[in-house]
Amino acid sequence: MTENRTENRTAGNATGWVLGAATVATGLIAGAFYVFACAVMPGLARSDDRVFVEVMRNINDVIQNPVFFLGFMGAPALSAVSAWQARGRPYRGWVWAGLAAYALAFLVTVAFNIPLNDDLARTADVGVARERFEDAWVGWNVVRAVLSTVAVGCLGRGLMLYGAYRHRSVQVSPPRPTP
Repeated sequence: MTENRTENRTAGNATGWVLGAATVATGLIAGAFYVFACAVMPGLARSDDRVFVEVMRNINDVIQNPVFFLGFMGAPALSAVSAWQARGRPYRGWVWAGLAAYALAFLVTVAFNIPLNDDLARTADVGVARERFEDAWVGWNVVRAVLSTVAVGCLGRGLMLYGAYRHRSVQVSPPRPTP
């Protein structure tokens, strides 16, 4: 009986770590999208076309790095593993909702933001490049920022409920006195 309890506690700890890591990774990406929405793009909006396009092209080049990809790809992978681990648990709906919200943010990035980035890189006339890019990219970035923030909230709620669930399931009742 003690071995099973230890085994379940170890598996539960791994479950908690995966859900925690999914929440952190998703939060990092949501924060990146948020910073673009609140500071980077409004700051660049004050620039002339040449500066705007040059800076965005530079950002699009440097953001393609292992650290960013670890979070960007790690968030859905960890969320998917966590959703699988949560099957049959009372907090599973929150984890699945977080995975779904981040999957939509990921889809927006792949379907809209990345093609806009690619078009920006290919267009020679900076005025035309900016006109085709700025409003659409900013709008889609807000959508993915909101979706990834919703994902963080859902995963965070799942993490809180996981903690309550683990606390209840690990507690051992004291032996009852015999009459």
